[in-house]
Amino acid sequence: MAEAERIIGTPDTPEAAGAGPERFPEERQAGAQPSGEELSATDGTADAERPRGRRKLPVLFAVAVFAYLLDLVSKTIVVAKLEHHAPVSVIGDALKFEAIRNPGAAFGVGAAFTVIFTCIAAVVIFVIARLARKLYSVPWAIALGLLLGGALGNLTDRIFRSPSPFQGAVVDFISVAHFSVFNLADSAICCGGVLIVLLSFRGLDPDGTLHKD
Repeated sequence: MAEAERIIGTPDTPEAAGAGPERFPEERQAGAQPSGEELSATDGTADAERPRGRRKLPVLFAVAVFAYLLDLVSKTIVVAKLEHHAPVSVIGDALKFEAIRNPGAAFGVGAAFTVIFTCIAAVVIFVIARLARKLYSVPWAIALGLLLGGALGNLTDRIFRSPSPFQGAVVDFISVAHFSVFNLADSAICCGGVLIVLLSFRGLDPDGTLHKD
């Protein structure tokens, strides 16, 4: 008998195998805890998809409003005090204030395409508004706020100033020697653009995600 059992083999029983009864999938799902790897994978996915705090819309709007009002007030003063007057020297010939009507883009580029630049400014504002829906980064909020405020400042000139709606000339007044004449809206746009380039090189996305590669 012992020899027959050796040849045929004995049935697999929990006692013979030295293990407890096999758990059905339902029992495993109800009672077993996920492994460490499963927890790490789940947590990693949740962290990647979970927004990092609240959206930074207040920062974007605050920076945009500040840049826009600063540009608007400065242009109002320039039109009232400097237009049709001699330039005001700030730092010798290196920096002067003089009122100039610019029908083109920033720094006097493209004077023959006023309507096109008006449309471009409107598109930039629309894109920033859509991007703001996933904005969780303060540096990106500042950069986009500068772009938005500057674009709105120059767009206001193009819509409401002479010679006609949507073809108005932008008021420029900051004259730098050997460079060009510009305004605070142009400066805000340039600063916002430079900041966006720096953030992109750092690998920081508008949603706050930082890429290490």
